[in-house]
Amino acid sequence: MAGALIESSLKQLGLRLTRQRRLLLNLIEQSRVHLDAEHLLRLARQRDSKINRVTVYRTLKMLKDSGLVDQLDLMHWEGEAHYYEARMKPEHAHVVCLRCGRIEEFYGEPLQKLRRSIENHFGFQILMVRTEVGGYCSHCRTLLTREMKQVAHKPPAQANRRRRR
Repeated sequence: MAGALIESSLKQLGLRLTRQRRLLLNLIEQSRVHLDAEHLLRLARQRDSKINRVTVYRTLKMLKDSGLVDQLDLMHWEGEAHYYEARMKPEHAHVVCLRCGRIEEFYGEPLQKLRRSIENHFGFQILMVRTEVGGYCSHCRTLLTREMKQVAHKPPAQANRRRRR
């Protein structure tokens, strides 16, 4: 549930945590997947059939502008779609499979070490880190290897016929 910290943050900005805003924020916080606005709208309508698209988009903008959620591109895997997650999560990297779209979150000391290294190297005070890593998950790597072997083992005549079409 949206905590007292979030409520007080909104009050400081002169904003109320309405029932619909609370619902949307709770859905973002509790989701085990990264939600875009349309997915969030579908989930919200399961709990409140009266919620509309404008409310979702305005609330997302308000939550983003107030620093309560982050808007993510996630390597633009699905074009220009944006995803949202609660900013209250510990710092992490998003690892995105560029073939299937699977998204994992990586937490740990290596990220903290990189952060400290950047701060020390540049004398820089980091306030926010957003890290995205794109590549192929183990499942897709296996499929790609299999596909490459199949292409490599086709007789040249078959390969030439395909190119002419």
